[in-house]
Amino acid sequence: MSVPFPDPASDSDTPARLLAEGGPGDNAPALSVSQLSAAIKRTVEDGFARVRVRGELSGAKRAASGHFYAALKDDNALIDMVMWKGQAARLAFRPEDGIEVIATGKLTTYPGRSKYQLVVDTLEVAGEGALMLLFEKLKARLGAEGLFDRDRKYDRLPYLPRTIGVVTSPTGAVIRDILHRLADRCPTHVIVWPVLVQGDGAAAQVANAIRGFDAIAPSGPVPRPDLVIVARGGGSIEDLWAFNEEAVVRAIADCRIPTISAVGHETDVTLADYAADVRAPTPTAAAEMAVPVRAELQAQLATWNGRMIGAANRHQSLASERLTALARHLPKRDALYAPQRQRLDDAGERLDRSQRHRLMVISERLATRGAALRPALLARRWDRDRAQLEGLGRLLDSLDPRALLSRGYAMVRDSGGAIVTTAAKAKDAGHLRLQFADGELPVQVGDGPSPAPRPPRKAPPTGPKRGQGELF
Repeated sequence: MSVPFPDPASDSDTPARLLAEGGPGDNAPALSVSQLSAAIKRTVEDGFARVRVRGELSGAKRAASGHFYAALKDDNALIDMVMWKGQAARLAFRPEDGIEVIATGKLTTYPGRSKYQLVVDTLEVAGEGALMLLFEKLKARLGAEGLFDRDRKYDRLPYLPRTIGVVTSPTGAVIRDILHRLADRCPTHVIVWPVLVQGDGAAAQVANAIRGFDAIAPSGPVPRPDLVIVARGGGSIEDLWAFNEEAVVRAIADCRIPTISAVGHETDVTLADYAADVRAPTPTAAAEMAVPVRAELQAQLATWNGRMIGAANRHQSLASERLTALARHLPKRDALYAPQRQRLDDAGERLDRSQRHRLMVISERLATRGAALRPALLARRWDRDRAQLEGLGRLLDSLDPRALLSRGYAMVRDSGGAIVTTAAKAKDAGHLRLQFADGELPVQVGDGPSPAPRPPRKAPPTGPKRGQGELF
């Protein structure tokens, strides 16, 4: 029987075996893969519990969980590294490919893939040269987005701001220098937003302070600053790195309030200087840029006031001279009034003559009318009108129906006072009132024997009429 898979590296004198059997002198037990991986892990972690490795970052990425993964490499080798979420959140810079760093941590293995990796606790930029390289790369990237463009900035600062917001450390000498300089030049209301200016969390505090000033409502209980100063004292590039962070640069670029960057000394340059509207060489210089000198301002106002008064006086003097010159050419008052007075006298004389003439004409007309009024004519007309009036009175008395009642007639009325003119209406009325010459009598209409007809009256004799006919 032949062996199906002979081992070509085995000794020709040792026969190939199909089953694992313990041979003479073979005391080592067979380890599982997990056991061997665990043993390797312990050996590596015990031997490299604390290491510092210098290399260039490659494949840098931050996972959604917050962990940071990358590889450290040099010319001949490469090793993977991982930085857990807690340590990655405290990084003082944004790690990118190509940056030379020094990683401090421990070496461990990943049994799942038979790999070893470096678990990093701290990650630092390897020297100022590498930090400057990171600075230039970040500057180029943010500049390409237009955060440093001139058209995004204010052309000029407020001349006399009522309120100034200062973002700086409340315990350093910077805030004292700024307040002292402002008090010397022009006292102004200052609001200090205290922040860390270096170390872990400094960049986030500075960015939040700038956005906090920008978010203050103009009519709120806290006055909105007219100007914001971001200030810090001098230091190394590492000390000033918080003002190179992307969060701070974007906060300054997005701020709607004019901003002065006063970070470090005159030779120190940060990305905050590029994003701000104005860069001040020192915090004291920022205070000088923020407000004018009050004494100079008062002197300037006094000069302008004097010039304004002088200009007004000169204008008044010139106007007075012009008025005097014009007055000389005006005619005299008597010369202006003389023609009008003469016209008034002429009009008065004409009015007097016309009134006397009118009175004369009216007097003559009245005398003519009065001569026509003779007493005989008036008496004749009076007698004629009186006789006519008396005739009309007698006619009215003869036509009065009550005059007939004295001759035996009666007036029939119903209960409502209306005159009854027919027998049918009298029968329908039922109750009647008969008015005689000396009073009224109520009667009841009933069905009784009809009275005997009265004999017809005799016709009146013909002849000349007497009484009323005499009037006509």
